[in-house]
Amino acid sequence: MNTSLVITFIGDDRPGLVEALAKVISEQGGNWLESRLSQLDRKFAGIISISLPSERSDALEKSLKSLADHGLSVRLTKVQGGGTKAETKIIKLSILGADRPGIVREISSELARNHFNVSDMHSNVISAPMSAEALFEAQVDVQVPKNSDLNELSSRLDQIADDMALDINID
Repeated sequence: MNTSLVITFIGDDRPGLVEALAKVISEQGGNWLESRLSQLDRKFAGIISISLPSERSDALEKSLKSLADHGLSVRLTKVQGGGTKAETKIIKLSILGADRPGIVREISSELARNHFNVSDMHSNVISAPMSAEALFEAQVDVQVPKNSDLNELSSRLDQIADDMALDINID
């Protein structure tokens, strides 16, 4: 019987990190299913979903811990079977504005208040084309129940956008 596991890791960025992880997973009979990997500020971090024969979990964990010798901090988490999921849809937020502390906090607080779930987020600080001012930009995928009325969320995000001088668009 197979088990589902999630591997999270971080280490100094260098060639060969993905290969080292893939080799350990493969050697233990694991199947790499899904991943999000990224280089941020000279670090390389990621999250990987795998399927693995249940009896190989301990061996995989031991092998992954040996990657610490290569500068990787790795954690293995077993995925627990859940109940039925409520039907959801994905809405997309696009955010752009002058960089300042609190942008993510304000928007994520509003989403959490409505029991909406951030399922994916990519953000950057970039230079404005003409002024070179630091701009915060983000794309956020949010899971909401299919029958959600988004008018209240839209109004509240408009207020946050006005207060923080942001452009926030819901697609």
